[in-house]
Amino acid sequence: MDSQNLFAQAQKVIPGGVNSPVRAFRAVGGTPLFIREAAGATVVDTDGNEYIDYVASWGPMILGHSRPEVVAAIRDAAGRGTSYGAPTASEIGMAERLVAAFPSIEMVRMVSSGTEATMTAIRLARGWTNRDKIVKFAGCYHGHADSLLVKAGSGVATLGIPGSPGVPKALAELTITLPYNDAEQARSLMARHGEGIACIIVEPVAGNMGVVPPRPGFLETLREITQASGALLIFDEVITGFRLAYGGWQTLTGMVPDLTCLGKIVGGGLPVGALGGRREIMEHLAPTGPVYQAGTLSGNPLAMAAGIATLDILRGMPYSKIDRMAAELCAGFLDLFREKGIPVRINRVGSMFTLFFTADEVVDFDSASRCDTGLFARFFRGMLAAGINLAPAQFEAGFVSFAHTDAEIARTVDACARTLKSL
Repeated sequence: MDSQNLFAQAQKVIPGGVNSPVRAFRAVGGTPLFIREAAGATVVDTDGNEYIDYVASWGPMILGHSRPEVVAAIRDAAGRGTSYGAPTASEIGMAERLVAAFPSIEMVRMVSSGTEATMTAIRLARGWTNRDKIVKFAGCYHGHADSLLVKAGSGVATLGIPGSPGVPKALAELTITLPYNDAEQARSLMARHGEGIACIIVEPVAGNMGVVPPRPGFLETLREITQASGALLIFDEVITGFRLAYGGWQTLTGMVPDLTCLGKIVGGGLPVGALGGRREIMEHLAPTGPVYQAGTLSGNPLAMAAGIATLDILRGMPYSKIDRMAAELCAGFLDLFREKGIPVRINRVGSMFTLFFTADEVVDFDSASRCDTGLFARFFRGMLAAGINLAPAQFEAGFVSFAHTDAEIARTVDACARTLKSL
């Protein structure tokens, strides 16, 4: 059945026809792709159309789709059982790999999603500090837990939702939102109210308002002011973990947060999340401590098998390769837009990138929000018609994988040239 008929059928039994809002193509128009299969750097929809893929399942598929070693690991694990509700050796293997990869992580708790990881990190920070208020940054998305939907990015920004009905006002009032990259506002806030703040949670490289790198000194200021006030610093590396390096942003910079949230790549394409940090903080989680967290499928053996296989391959991979290909892709895009006279800014960090349809520098959510989303939608539809699958929203990241080839990068730039002729 084709995507259009499937979408009509889905809307009868699934809210909006999708199980995650940004998939609905509301920001770009048209019918969402229903994917039949994927391999390497390409996906194939139910109509039989093949696309070069830069969504990468929103980040996890850094090795490409259907990597044979990962698929084999999942099949082998599934042959022994899909869930036990009991400890397994593979959970230890995963935890040991994460501890070895991140200097800031001494202990790990596995969960089933990035949202669970950030939700648990917030609860743990509140329990550890005996404080209630948290600080986040506008445009950063940390999952859909109640405290974290205030001025969030990703689908919340795409759909123009300022928060969410169902989040109690009293709980929202415990969340303080600051502009991303504004170190002085953060310093001023902590000087006035730091004794009541449990934690600051931040994407070290924002990926949910589009890619926005941290300004020099921004993250360092957050580390300084949290240490001074007794608050915890939480790095949400759900996207950046193992994307920018083996480890995460902190392994490139030497920064040491108190807690780190992981997901996406860590599961090799299966549902997973993880929370890690200093031993004394992590042991505040049950059963060794009073902060409760649990999950029937936490440490699921299939997810552990896929994640371990992925991390073991990544450990020997040259990240400079995907960084170079992403740089060439973005440079090709930029040259074409300049020739056409269309204002665009391209933010790239490693293999993550976003095209912002604006003439201004994009450094925070306010500047991202001023982009021409209508022009982005036209560009998106043109690229899709040319066989290129980009994220269907201005406020998302694109990803280059190890499965992409130089030929596919060149084909993507050529598709951009053809698309711009029709804009």
